[in-house]
Amino acid sequence: MENIHDKNIWPVWATETIDIVEPNPRWIKKGEHEKALLLDILSPSGITEIQHYGSTSIPNLPSKPIIDLMAKIDSFETVEDIASLLVDYNWHYVHPDLDQRPWQRFFVKVTNDKREVHLHLLLEGDERWDKQLLFRDRLQSNQLLVNEYAILKKNLVEKYSNDRELYTKAKTEFINSVLKM
Repeated sequence: MENIHDKNIWPVWATETIDIVEPNPRWIKKGEHEKALLLDILSPSGITEIQHYGSTSIPNLPSKPIIDLMAKIDSFETVEDIASLLVDYNWHYVHPDLDQRPWQRFFVKVTNDKREVHLHLLLEGDERWDKQLLFRDRLQSNQLLVNEYAILKKNLVEKYSNDRELYTKAKTEFINSVLKM
């Protein structure tokens, strides 16, 4: 059996560097499109709500060109069934041992060996759902916060372009300060 922690066997997209690009107004429409596709595929599995919540959902914010979506799910018991539905649409399931976030199940849609969309499945009632939406909504309504976050992200990507985990962790203080506003 292969060791899933062996980076030598990971696909190209799993180890790509972080790239922050200028905002693209098409990201919002792309998020809506991906949401609609996923709802069509996953509604038989009980998924009825999907939100576009990442940086690409915030106008004028430089970002990784990857759409971040999250969906509510009643139980993680159906994740293997969901993975089998999504595999035909270029979605890859990232095992929780690799994702290291036990509160979610994570999928990556890949096109031409590049991440295109992330799907985070969260359990119904998880407080992270509301926090993600609150952070998105506060930035969508405050260009000064967008500007501050953009500077932070550009500085962090210079330090952590090869380490997604450290890059994400380094944004925590800013995110928490926005949530406390």
